[in-house]
Amino acid sequence: MSRLLTTLLLYQSRFYVGKYISLEAKIAKNKDLYYEALGQSQDGWHEAKEDVVPFIKYLLGTVLAAYKEFEDRFAIIGVKRPAIEMVRKATENKIGKFSKQDIRELCPSLSISSIENSLRTLVKEGDLMRGGSGKATYYVRLK
Repeated sequence: MSRLLTTLLLYQSRFYVGKYISLEAKIAKNKDLYYEALGQSQDGWHEAKEDVVPFIKYLLGTVLAAYKEFEDRFAIIGVKRPAIEMVRKATENKIGKFSKQDIRELCPSLSISSIENSLRTLVKEGDLMRGGSGKATYYVRLK
C-alpha cells in the first residue's frame, strides 16, 4: 500500500516517469535495499529520533534510476531505425545474461518476431551468444 501511495504522491508532484517505467518493479527488484532503508529510517521512532534520510536517498535513487532507464529506452526508439539496429542498440547496454523479454521492454515498438529475428542475426554475426532453451533462453553480449 505504501508503494502505491508513493507512486500517487510522485504523480501529484508531476514526476510522471512511473507511467512509463514501473517503479514497483524497480523496488521489487531491490527489495532488500528498500527494507533496509525503511528499517534505518524507522530506528528511534519511539523516541522521536528517527532519521528519514536513508529512505529519502533510496527513493530518490530509485526515481533517478527510472528516469535513466526511460532516457535509455527513448534513445533506442527516438529515431526510426531498422529492427536489427534497435535490438543491437538495446543489447549494447546489457551486462551479463538477458532475455528476449528484456529487449522487448526496451523496444516496445517492435513485434516479438522482429526481435527474435534480430537476436538470431546477432547470434549468427557473433555479437551475442545464446544459452538455455525454451523460456529459460538467455543471451550474453560478446562484443
